[in-house]
Amino acid sequence: MLDRLNRLEKEALSALGKASSQADLDNIRAKYLGRKGELADIMKSLGSLSPEKRPSVGSEANRIKQTLEKAYKKRLEYIKNQPKTAEQKETRKRIKPTDITLPGRKPFVGRRHVLRAMLDEIVEIFHGMGFSVAQGPDVDTAYNNFDALNTPPNHPSRDIGDTFYIAGFGPDDTDALLLRTHTSPVQIRVMKSQEPPVRIIAPGRCYRKDTIDATHYISFWQVEGLYVDHDVTIADLKGVLTAFAKELLGSETEIRFRPHFFPFTEPSVEYDFTCICGGKGCRICKGTGWIEISGAGMVDPEVFREVGYDPDIWRGYAFGMGVERIAMIRHGIDDIRHFYTNDLRFLEQF
Repeated sequence: MLDRLNRLEKEALSALGKASSQADLDNIRAKYLGRKGELADIMKSLGSLSPEKRPSVGSEANRIKQTLEKAYKKRLEYIKNQPKTAEQKETRKRIKPTDITLPGRKPFVGRRHVLRAMLDEIVEIFHGMGFSVAQGPDVDTAYNNFDALNTPPNHPSRDIGDTFYIAGFGPDDTDALLLRTHTSPVQIRVMKSQEPPVRIIAPGRCYRKDTIDATHYISFWQVEGLYVDHDVTIADLKGVLTAFAKELLGSETEIRFRPHFFPFTEPSVEYDFTCICGGKGCRICKGTGWIEISGAGMVDPEVFREVGYDPDIWRGYAFGMGVERIAMIRHGIDDIRHFYTNDLRFLEQF
């Protein structure tokens, strides 16, 4: 054991004497003096020695440890006092010292995307009107998306050219799965799960095979609303949407309603908000001064029957709105595609 200690001492001292950098010294120290080094390994085996030999071997091991520690410090001091080479001097010149008196750099803090901020504000306004938020899956059944909403099998919106069907399904499959084309399936899920009265909004993403242009995109955000109770009228619907538009976009904002047809509402209307041009006419509103927001109307009695509500007792209205188009009006944005290009020059404006 003593021979092993003497051999370790000679090897370690020789290695320390040849070390040319602090990194070399640290590696040598770890090899011989570290917790998993050779000297520690010898110390662990002291228990296998006889009681007579153990004191002398232990004492020698401690002496060698102290000797190597002194040699390490001496060599480290020597290396630090060595004159710098031309290369080391040049490297030091390139490295600028840190001025600790300067104020710290503020980290970049992210913020909500302009659409998320718009969606949150819309939800907050309707929440203040007494609406609660309901959620549903992006992938839903053709039944919830079409059939329960009184949409006939031959309706154009069910065509494969308009709707994204999940692989393996098509318009003719009774159990087809698809990417929802609106958030109205959430209304069906809510009405099937609870009794009236119901007052909910359903924010979420929708998907349609639209031709991408300044006001259309294949994926978009939508907020739909549903109110079911006794004695609900279309005047209530108009009042809610008008109050919403003025709260969100200002008291000068105008809203107009146009007769329309939707399978799930009767009577049905489309409604528009004043365009970003202030009604003067531009390429976004195609010279009309108005931007179409979405559709609305009184819930069709057939939809109530489908979900188990008695249309002789309950009445209700439903509406929808595109978040992107409202954000375009709010911020004066002339192209819906800006929301999805991830261009920081655009996003940092909001």
